[in-house]
Amino acid sequence: MLNESSPINFADPLPSAVDVVVIGAGIIGISTAWFLAQQGVSVAVCEKGRVAGEQSSRNWGWIRKHGRDRAELPIVIESIEHWKSIAGELDEDIGFAQHGVMYLAETDAELAERERWLSIARDHELDTRMIGASELAQIITEDSSKWIGASYTPSDARAEPFVAVPAIARALRKKGVTITENCAVRTVDIAAGRVTGVVTEHGLIKCTSVVCAGGAWGSLFCRNLGHDFPQLTVRATVARTTEAPDIFKGNAASHGLAFRRRNDGGYTLAASGNFEHFIGRDSFRYLPQFVPSIVRARKDMSLRFGAGLFARMRGTKSWSGDDISPFERTRVLDPEPSAAALGQIRVQLKAQLPALADIRLEQAWAGMIDTTPDIVPVMDSVTGLPGLFVAAGFSGHGFGIGPGAGRVMADMVLGNPLGHDLGRFRLSRFSDGSALELGPAL
Repeated sequence: MLNESSPINFADPLPSAVDVVVIGAGIIGISTAWFLAQQGVSVAVCEKGRVAGEQSSRNWGWIRKHGRDRAELPIVIESIEHWKSIAGELDEDIGFAQHGVMYLAETDAELAERERWLSIARDHELDTRMIGASELAQIITEDSSKWIGASYTPSDARAEPFVAVPAIARALRKKGVTITENCAVRTVDIAAGRVTGVVTEHGLIKCTSVVCAGGAWGSLFCRNLGHDFPQLTVRATVARTTEAPDIFKGNAASHGLAFRRRNDGGYTLAASGNFEHFIGRDSFRYLPQFVPSIVRARKDMSLRFGAGLFARMRGTKSWSGDDISPFERTRVLDPEPSAAALGQIRVQLKAQLPALADIRLEQAWAGMIDTTPDIVPVMDSVTGLPGLFVAAGFSGHGFGIGPGAGRVMADMVLGNPLGHDLGRFRLSRFSDGSALELGPAL
């Protein structure tokens, strides 16, 4: 797992000037740079820690249309095609494969819940369908008698988070994009009321546009510039097994367990519905806007105090380009995995997938998912500061939607037609008095 002690693999010298600076080298930032470079735009990507060091390498590896928010779906549909195209262009195998996503049901109530999403799938002409116990038994070779059916999207896909984003980043360098790790952007340089560059810890880069794709750090970066949006983080724990029997080549989730076949012959496992938010100053700052999503997720979300409570409650003062920023003090968010979540994985394996019950867990890790009150991202320009764009708050959906979102952001920066209605993702929705519509749960 990539963290602050991992070797620096991207150390390009900072250019004095480019057209666009992308802040953050996760899937969103790297994808944005990919599509900008395709259009002949000069780009520098600045990463405070490591390429894909945070959630872009710590997620489940799912690339799914299944269960998405209605407004996200057109971008995800596009994104899968971009994943396919990018995977074909790379010299490295990133594990991209379309073996489907399945949501399993043990009860009639769960099955009805799965079926409710089918109307959205039909509106977008997806291949999603409901399957019964007999067909399910043919797809998942493990004893599936515990499940009475499932919703299934065969064209959904997967890739290996550990390798995908760094591999795309290596290909980007061949396109002339500079990528620099351990290079935090402290703030933006402003002249005559618009962005004219970024101030990094290593100096100034002149540019006309900046895309903040900073993941869990996006709100803090923008707040320091006077442009706030609500964003909190939740911890999610994931594990991978050693080589295991091939019971299903795709991705599946049931009550309490999610599993995905890996290229190395093992499985990526997660305790689905096990998310933890660690209380801090921002919890109270943004509480009113998050109340509806907290209430809905009360069975799946745990509130924790934990170590570091006092530091989180102190908050962060504003800083200038001459100051050491919070992004330099914490290069990579690298939380410990939850022992309770790992215990749940073991219990659920025994109950639901006995063929995997005794398989050794080779590695466990956790990531901090950045989320917004309505569980959909911000993809927008910043009103009042021309040249600044934000792509953050992807709420656990970023890996799959990443290339599609990157294409959208690239065209937004260039003033090109976007091809999708982004009204749902506007930054102003948190301050213009409009009612927020909750997207699908994490």
